[in-house]
Amino acid sequence: MAILGSILKRTFELHERMPKIRKVNGYNQQVKVLKKLLNKAQFTAFGEHYNFSKIVNDKNVIDAFQRNVHTHDYNAMFKKWWYRAVNGEAYVCWPGRIKYFALSSGTSEASSKYIPITSDMLRAIKKTNIRQMVKQGSFDFPKEHFQRGVLMLGGSTHLNYNGTYFEGDLSGIQAKNIPFYFQHFYKPGKRISKERDWDTKLQEIVKNAKSWDIGIVVGVPAWVQILFEKIIDEYKLNNIHDIWPNLELYCHGGVSIAPYKKGFNKLLGRPIMYFDTYLASEGFIAYQDRQGTDSCRMVLDNGIFFEFVPFTAVNFDADGVIVDTPETLHIGQVQENVEYALLLSTCSGAWRYLIGDVIKFTSLEHNEIIITGRTKHFLSLCGEHLSQDNMNRAIELVSSELNINIKEFTVAGINYETLFAHHWFIGTDDKVDSAILRKRIDEVLKDLNDDYRVERSAALKQVIVDVLPSHVFYDYMHKIGKIGAAFKFPRVLKYKQLNDWETYLKENVK
Repeated sequence: MAILGSILKRTFELHERMPKIRKVNGYNQQVKVLKKLLNKAQFTAFGEHYNFSKIVNDKNVIDAFQRNVHTHDYNAMFKKWWYRAVNGEAYVCWPGRIKYFALSSGTSEASSKYIPITSDMLRAIKKTNIRQMVKQGSFDFPKEHFQRGVLMLGGSTHLNYNGTYFEGDLSGIQAKNIPFYFQHFYKPGKRISKERDWDTKLQEIVKNAKSWDIGIVVGVPAWVQILFEKIIDEYKLNNIHDIWPNLELYCHGGVSIAPYKKGFNKLLGRPIMYFDTYLASEGFIAYQDRQGTDSCRMVLDNGIFFEFVPFTAVNFDADGVIVDTPETLHIGQVQENVEYALLLSTCSGAWRYLIGDVIKFTSLEHNEIIITGRTKHFLSLCGEHLSQDNMNRAIELVSSELNINIKEFTVAGINYETLFAHHWFIGTDDKVDSAILRKRIDEVLKDLNDDYRVERSAALKQVIVDVLPSHVFYDYMHKIGKIGAAFKFPRVLKYKQLNDWETYLKENVK
């Protein structure tokens, strides 16, 4: 096995050292991707409806595509098109019949979103995964690193079959389709990966942890942290490196790692590398490929055509709903440090699809982005324009200053007297004075966000902070059936979600 590690490390290093023939042009890559998507889907029901055969031959294919094809949120895409694929119809939005549907977090109209996953998309995700693995050759890892286990904390590979398709978490669909050459490294292995009950899966991983040599962990921060705590408690360890001394890298995604880092560091025996991935049910959008940055490089040449909608009141209403004809830009028109909502057209049959994430470019040279929030997870009751990025940063700074580990948090905008307030729910098991916590969160946000600072002296009259044991958040997720790798506690609560949460707290927290 040492020979295998040496071969892999050398291969990755040689790939990274190969001279780049020319600078990659993201716009040209995206034009090629769009033409390929249109060509392949032109004889589907969607392609015939929007006359893809004509659009693909237009001199300015992007402009023609944007003029003729409507934008879609999930409800519009599902109700007009994807429901037909769920019912077994082939050639609806992509050639062939859809074999897999990824279940993603739900909307107010449905308990789960059904996102089509085609064989083309699985190949595209696999291709980007390999690129990310190869990139490790440029990092200072020993050759032995490349022969150690990779623990992927994901959904069950035992997918539900509904007559014409399989459904489950994207992570479970991916794990079920892991290539043969990766099977040796993949943990927790086929048997445990099939387990549907999340708590049982965690228990099985804990039980087997001592027999694995793990070098890389992949998963959502909250659940990986819970797993580490369970392992440490079970074996009476000081830290996770006592059982996995060769753990070098954590690939995270789903939510910002910033609020969790302090808690993670307490579970480690020494520093490790953190690398971000932006893998959604709709496709592999970006990944971190260099050190010294918290940003992710967009994947511009692999099955996804991107459009960028300026996240402004012109294009979105106060609830984050996109207007009928928004301003849309392509990769050649974007600017750094401007917030954009993402539209995707993909090799799974999503077309001008609003994924719901808001990003901004931190480097146009490297096509690097960070996620700043969700279109519906911003707070702007009176013009404070508080983003999820602001919230994450405030929690990161305050938890470090007060030396506490905040494992979860969520915020709600509420009416307060005749004006407005923000109500924070903070999950920590450390002792903290809620008044001090409230004051510091408020002060940090004033420094981070000028609009927030202005409104705190005007219509945003109060900040309320409730400190709760961290298990309250996880118990609530259990209660509503959203437990497992695909689910994250929402950073902003509105409408029915807020009512349900408050009812749960009244009934269960004394």
